[in-house]
Amino acid sequence: MDAKDKVKVDIKRSIQQSADDISKTIRSLFASRGIFALNMISSPGSGKTTLIEALLSRYEGKGNVAVIEGDIETEIDADRIRRHGVNVWQINTRSSCHIQPIQLLNAMEQMDLSDTRLLIVENVGNLVCPAETSLGEDKRIVLLSVTEGDEKPLKYPLIFKTSDILVITKTDLLPYVRFNVESVRQAAKVANPKIEIFELSATTGEGMPAFLDRIESFGAAKRPVS
Repeated sequence: MDAKDKVKVDIKRSIQQSADDISKTIRSLFASRGIFALNMISSPGSGKTTLIEALLSRYEGKGNVAVIEGDIETEIDADRIRRHGVNVWQINTRSSCHIQPIQLLNAMEQMDLSDTRLLIVENVGNLVCPAETSLGEDKRIVLLSVTEGDEKPLKYPLIFKTSDILVITKTDLLPYVRFNVESVRQAAKVANPKIEIFELSATTGEGMPAFLDRIESFGAAKRPVS
């Protein structure tokens, strides 16, 4: 390794260390405020925003919910979530393929999260970059729609290895696509034996209650530090 390459490695390591430190700060803030935080990751169009809307419906009247939307450009998803009357903040990452911890921390500092009990972060649509960076979340959820192909856990194992929950979405389309649910389950479990897997359809509602119950149970287990 020549001097130039060593400098590049040292810079990358320094940046990553800084991101890790900020993530730890965010995690401490979540813990001290009793905020249960979800980091939702998937390819574009897998159903993240629709799943967030289902969570908002479940939590209605049960505690304050805030949502941070991440996209390269626009506030399309944020505008959609605002119609539910919840606290929403948009992060446009421009050229970055995922939300950076410092971007999340800056957003949190500008939001009123004093009464928030559930914070949902919809990360930029991508199965690669977001897998490498923690946002201090309590649970990381990866979505995979049946229209994307069943080879994804084999091609992108890191996101499945680092996620707590896998949600297989759009299962109502299974009769019309080539998608082997059991193969996905097996590959995901090889990457991460502890990953919890849910199959659901937002169109029919099948499988949705079990997923929402599980998320609610996670949130109920977290209480503010006295």
